[in-house]
This record gives sequence, C-alpha cells and structure tokens, in this order.
Amino acid sequence: MKFSRADRSRLAEWWFTVDHVLLYAILIVVATGLVLSIAASPAVALKKGFPAYYFVERHVVFSVIGMGLMLAVSLLAPASVRRLSLAVLAVSMIGLVAVLLVGEEINGARRWLSIEGRSIQPSEFAKPAFVVVSAWLLAEARRRPDMPASALALALFAVFAGLLVVQPDVGQTMLVTLVWTAMLFVSGLALKGAALAAVMGAVGLYGAYLYFPHVAFRIDRFFGPQTSSDYSQGARAIQSFVEGGFLGRGPGEGTIKTSLPDAHTDYIFAVVAEEYGALACLALLALFAFVVLRALRHAESEPDPPTRLAVIGLALMFGFQALINMGVNVGLLPAKGMTLPFLSAGGSSMLAISLTLGMLLALTRRRPDADRLKKPPLMPSLPSLKP
Repeated sequence: MKFSRADRSRLAEWWFTVDHVLLYAILIVVATGLVLSIAASPAVALKKGFPAYYFVERHVVFSVIGMGLMLAVSLLAPASVRRLSLAVLAVSMIGLVAVLLVGEEINGARRWLSIEGRSIQPSEFAKPAFVVVSAWLLAEARRRPDMPASALALALFAVFAGLLVVQPDVGQTMLVTLVWTAMLFVSGLALKGAALAAVMGAVGLYGAYLYFPHVAFRIDRFFGPQTSSDYSQGARAIQSFVEGGFLGRGPGEGTIKTSLPDAHTDYIFAVVAEEYGALACLALLALFAFVVLRALRHAESEPDPPTRLAVIGLALMFGFQALINMGVNVGLLPAKGMTLPFLSAGGSSMLAISLTLGMLLALTRRRPDADRLKKPPLMPSLPSLKP
C-alpha cells in the first residue's frame, strides 16, 4: 500500500500513523489461524455430520469480516473509540440480561442468544468495551478525586462480573477480574483497592467451586491423580504434545484430533503440538507475546491517562486469553472453555477479538499533536518580503 505524503485523505492519515509492525504481527496471527483451521477442522466437521470444510469456510468468512471490522475501528480517534465502547457496552449488557431470560442453554450454561438462526455471545463483545470504559473511569478518578468515578468503575465491574457468574461463565469472569485488577493497580489508585479486587476474585472462585458442579468437577479432576484410563479432552491434549515432540508428525498427520470434540476451538493448540511440534507452539507463544509487548511499549510513552490505561487493558485482555487457553492445553490450568484468539473457530470470538485489536490499533496510532504525521504542508512557506 502506497500513499503520497501530500495525500490528506483519512486513509492516508491512518497509514502514516498506524503501527505497521503491530499491524503486520496481527495479520500473521490471522493467517496462521487460517492455516491451522484447515488442519484441525475437517476431522471435527465430518464427525458432526457436516461437509469436511464446513468450519474452514466459516473461519475464512469470519476472518475476512473481522479484518474489515478491525481496520474500520482502527481509523477512529481515541474519543470516538470511547464513544463506540460505551455504545457497545450498553448493547452488550442488554444482551447479557437477555441471555439469562431467553438464551440458549448449552452444557448447562446460558451464554448465547439465537438471532435469525445464528448464535451470538454478548459477553465477548462486552469485554473490550468494558476495558475502554473502565480505563476512562479509573483515569478520571485519579484526575478528579471529587468525582465518584472509582465507585462507578467498581460498580461496572461488579455488574459485569455478576452477569458472567450467573450464566455461569467462570473462565470469562476470571479473565475480566485479572484485567480489571491489573488496570486498577496501574492506574495508581490505592493498592488496597487492587488487593480487594484480588480477594474478591479468590472468594468468587471458591464460591463457584461450591455452587457450580461443573466447576468443582473440572477442578477436582485437575488436582486429582492422573490415570491411564483418563480419556478427557485435557488428557488427550497433553498426549498431543507427547506424540508431536519437537517437530511434530507433519501437517495433516495428527490422529488425536479425531477424538477431541473441541479440536477446532478450545484445543486447537493441541493440534498444533501434534502436527507441527513444540517448537511451533513456542513460536506461536512468542508471536502472541510480541503483540502484547509491542502494545505495552506504546502505553509506556502515551501521555493521555485514559488512552494509556485502555491500551494496557486491551493488550492484557488479548494476552491473558491466549495464555489461559494455552495453559489449559498443556495441563497447567483446569479446563475453561476459552478460545485462542484468531485461531479457534467461533464467529462471536473472532469478531470480538477483531474489535479488541481494532481499538488497540486506533489507540496506539501517533497523534497529530505529538510528532505526528510528518507530512509536508499543502502550500510551501513563502520567503519573507521584509528586509
């Protein structure tokens, strides 16, 4: 893509201000997801009675739509990103309430709304919007102590986390709590607030263990003794790493994926391990880490507190979600039902992650009031006529 320095269009301005390295890294993750979808999805599709490339075609469609959404959002200014986040959060909260009333119940949980025959998960879209709105509230709380912004931030977190818990979606609740606690700590507010959030998270997890049988079952299985008769998805995922070794069996040569019902979603990292090896998994981990660290580097030099906090929150949301998914696959965490960004199949997840990174690209662009576009003026300066 080439633009003239004299081009004053919005697209040209975007091109000269966006972080190209971060953009290319994200596109590499998306392209990797398309390749891995071909490896992991056909076996699952055939087992479910669909055409072999059913999930692959869906992944391609949602990837294209997602990239369009990401690039469109990345054109926005920080103030527009905050307004968009407020609108998305309001709609998503309504969706979360509707889920409890009329949502589909799948595996004992109500997380999806069925609209025109398609399932939508409102919580996925609420996450990035929640981060940006919370960042603004926390920044305002520090800038203007006379305003009840910190109380509003806490209330927003409590409502959002509560709506997630009653679905129940313990994994997403943990993710949101981790990110919000980190933002609270980075915002410079009292450390006791961050400590309180951490304690609330621990108490919430213990409560989930007591009151949700599926959570207790997963935790008990995780901490219980492993046996050779364990045929759970987690045990088979770990076996994928054993079978794949360092270099893998080769593309399409994996066999354990045929016995993993969620090989195309929650356990696609295990498919990578068996077919491409542990080295490919490490490279994938490094790619996710690069995106996060690149964004945090921007946050370090960002002078605007709400933008800085939002960049940190969005980057951590992206990174923690990937880390939790990988941790489940390698047996370091109990099963969570969380997707691997851009790699796992799922329309809501793909579009929500695209929205997240679109906001991240928008907020990490160089601003016109800093060093900025570095483009020549439309009219050259004329020499002074004064002697």
